[in-house]
Amino acid sequence: MEKRMPAQWKAQWIDPELPHDPEKKQPASYLRRRFSASGAEKACLYITCHGLYTAFLNGKRVGDFVLAPGTGDYRRRLTVQCYDVTDLLCAGDNELTVVLGDGWYRGSVGIDGLRNYYGTDLALLCQLEADGEVIVCSDESWEASQSGPIRENDLQQGEVCDARLENIEGWHGVKCREFGFKQLAPTESVPVVEQERFPGRLMTTPNGETVIDFGQNLAGYTEIRITAEAGRKVTLWHGETLDENGNFTQKNFDPGDRNQNGGILQKIEYICRNGLNVYKPSFAIFGFRYAKIETDADLTDASFTAVAVYSRMPQTGFFECGKPDVNRLFLNSLWSMRSNFCDIPTDCPTRERAGWTGDAGVFAPTAVLLLDCYPVLRKWLGECRLAQGENGLVQNIAPVNNNGSMISNMLQGSAGWGDACILVPWALYQAYGDRTILEENYDMMTRWMDFCAKRAMQTRPQNENNPWKDYLVDQGFHFGEWCQPGIDNMEAMKKTMMLGAPEVATAYYFRSASLLSQIAGILGKADDAAKYAGIADGAKKAYRFTCTQDGAIHSDRQCDYVRPLAFGLLDGEENQAAADALNRLVIQNGYHLNTGFLSTPDLCRVLADWGHTETAYRLLLQEECPGWLYAVKKGATTIWETWDGIRPDGTVHDSLNHYSYGAISGWLMGGVCGISLENGTLRIAPKPDRSLGFARAEWKSPSGDIRSEWSFEEDRLVFHITVPMPAFIQLPGGLSHEVQEGEYTYEIPV
Repeated sequence: MEKRMPAQWKAQWIDPELPHDPEKKQPASYLRRRFSASGAEKACLYITCHGLYTAFLNGKRVGDFVLAPGTGDYRRRLTVQCYDVTDLLCAGDNELTVVLGDGWYRGSVGIDGLRNYYGTDLALLCQLEADGEVIVCSDESWEASQSGPIRENDLQQGEVCDARLENIEGWHGVKCREFGFKQLAPTESVPVVEQERFPGRLMTTPNGETVIDFGQNLAGYTEIRITAEAGRKVTLWHGETLDENGNFTQKNFDPGDRNQNGGILQKIEYICRNGLNVYKPSFAIFGFRYAKIETDADLTDASFTAVAVYSRMPQTGFFECGKPDVNRLFLNSLWSMRSNFCDIPTDCPTRERAGWTGDAGVFAPTAVLLLDCYPVLRKWLGECRLAQGENGLVQNIAPVNNNGSMISNMLQGSAGWGDACILVPWALYQAYGDRTILEENYDMMTRWMDFCAKRAMQTRPQNENNPWKDYLVDQGFHFGEWCQPGIDNMEAMKKTMMLGAPEVATAYYFRSASLLSQIAGILGKADDAAKYAGIADGAKKAYRFTCTQDGAIHSDRQCDYVRPLAFGLLDGEENQAAADALNRLVIQNGYHLNTGFLSTPDLCRVLADWGHTETAYRLLLQEECPGWLYAVKKGATTIWETWDGIRPDGTVHDSLNHYSYGAISGWLMGGVCGISLENGTLRIAPKPDRSLGFARAEWKSPSGDIRSEWSFEEDRLVFHITVPMPAFIQLPGGLSHEVQEGEYTYEIPV
């Protein structure tokens, strides 16, 4: 797939549908154009649509992009794909066929299941060029039909397919539409493609239902292979887990009454043709490990395969240690990232499927280690820019997929969420060293900081005595720490709406201003660098006055220590005192964490960095809830939204496929094995512990392969380190080495 546009559009937008009720689900539209050609040395198909498309030239699939043209705010930006179809074009008679489905354009989106979000009519725009000459383009010469096999399609709800209708009839003309070309842009990201495949195992649940277990929670769909008589029906319902009784359930991601479709079905309904049937959805994708099957067909020789579907991102991060459960935890992080990087980063592949900024912000430093995700995050940042308000507010979700109600508009611009517009580009810059990502998003960053500055100027009465109140952020809506164990989320939200969230919001004001000052310096904007350094200084003073007592923290919540330690809001010996207090809190809590969404990624790091490595490891290896290995012990193959997604009694709730808490894998690579690349400087500073026995990590970074391995061998601690560039190696006991590119081995007596 090439990243370019035609020199000139001769094509027209065409609408393939007959008049219909936009409130009713429609079958997929099939379009075709027959033509003659003399062959070509180079043939390219440029194509996009309202909805989703699959294209075929002479019966062969064009490209491997699943769910093309991808998602985004179609009113502002619609990407065009360019495919090399030289090998598919024949000398003589040809036929170009395109199938259109609803997709994000008019299918169900978000937790509310809103339909027709961008429009009610599907449309196609395509242009086939041979050796630079247009030989076919979308215009009124095409014909269309709605009588094909796909009778219904919806990304969330699923697909209904009647294979008996493969010989399509009912062809009719198309309408040309004036949709324009201004929002069109070439694809600059990577395609969503089929990846790993998992064969299913049939089982019978206690209530007598037939269920398929694919062994891995993932985002994708099921491929059915069955020999049957015409008219036999196979229905599959997809879910993430079994309930406390071992039966199939979808309750954990049921959005309740707020969903206008009555729930998220994740359902395939397939009606067989006579003989061998092979089917997989074209315009639906699900989050699942299990599928309940209802059928009147003989399943004796049937097979079911789960196909993982996500953006093409090679794995770059690898980790292994002497604890199988920790290895599974790392894989779970990897699989939740794969499941949720479908063209943009989303929170979950079931209930919401939304591009939450907070999720991306906390996970980006880990994401850049695990998979080559630069193109996906770069595209998503473009959606953040499109969604940014005129006043600089960065939406909590990009692209926006809510109903625009007064309440939803009020709950925007949360600290830690909006700050992703700075945190994500910074994480990408650190890993890839490409200042382009900073340049592209600089305007969004500065406008967000202007928005935060105006909000900081408004101070609640209880904080009027703060001498630096103009830098204290105690106004606006904020999710706060979010999902802390032992804290009711709804009650916490009510409290922040009434009293503000000055600890979280001011800390992020400082953090973003500090980073933006560095970014401005990198981009040669000295005045801006000084401006944002001044804001950071004021925010730090405001934070310390309101949230500490002369640098001392008094709280029973671990997050209140983690955040200032991680962000640099404390001075000198205050850091060690805070880390020691945090250590005591963790120990008093039985080596359980009680951090939430925002500070958990930094918890083990700050403990280990300030001398409490043993506590960090005991947290890592905690098997009780809340703890990372609790889910692993419960059989999880992905990261859960909450620590107790499956409770000790087996009852389930919330999504079982959120990547956020998988940020612990960033510490496995960056703390346990010590791989760190910051501002172009590579450091290897592993923090070993006997509890793992050994650990090895590899990062196939843009700068080259980086490897760090350690193992306890009798009375020695042995390190094997490979670096592709000059690096600083810091070993336990204060030993340090400045090295050049190469492989190094060290031994330390223990």
